[in-house]
Amino acid sequence: MKTELQNEHYWLQKLVGEWTYETEVMMEANQPPEKATGTESVRSLDGIWILAEGHGEMPGCGTATTMVTLGYDSQKQRYVGTWIGSMMSHLWVYDGELDAARRVLTLNAEGPAMTGEGLAKYKDAIKFKNDNHRVLTSSVLGDDGEWHEFMTVNYQRQS
Repeated sequence: MKTELQNEHYWLQKLVGEWTYETEVMMEANQPPEKATGTESVRSLDGIWILAEGHGEMPGCGTATTMVTLGYDSQKQRYVGTWIGSMMSHLWVYDGELDAARRVLTLNAEGPAMTGEGLAKYKDAIKFKNDNHRVLTSSVLGDDGEWHEFMTVNYQRQS
């Protein structure tokens, strides 16, 4: 059952390190975005998984701790993972893939709708600007069938 590391696993290792981040979240239409900052520590689990623990402010929630797991499922040939946060009880389950250029990892999930009723479809896209700067954008699928970006997080590597 030992997993042989593939290029997809190596791609995830780019995330390993100590990061600071700045978040901009659109909480309400026609309002300026809310901003927050924090830190994230990402480590590797034998090159197969990454574990990312974040600490900082979460717009609308105050101080929060988050935990991300990401890996590549060789049998499914898909990226898989989870996201949890101290501000909610929902377990976000990721399923995703790299774009053809291997620059953007898009992760799909289902979570609580922003209206407070039911579930909605979300996608997070991780793009490296360079080895020390990555950007996460989060979008939600609207009732109009279009993806609406509501959050941007800029990460800067510290080490």
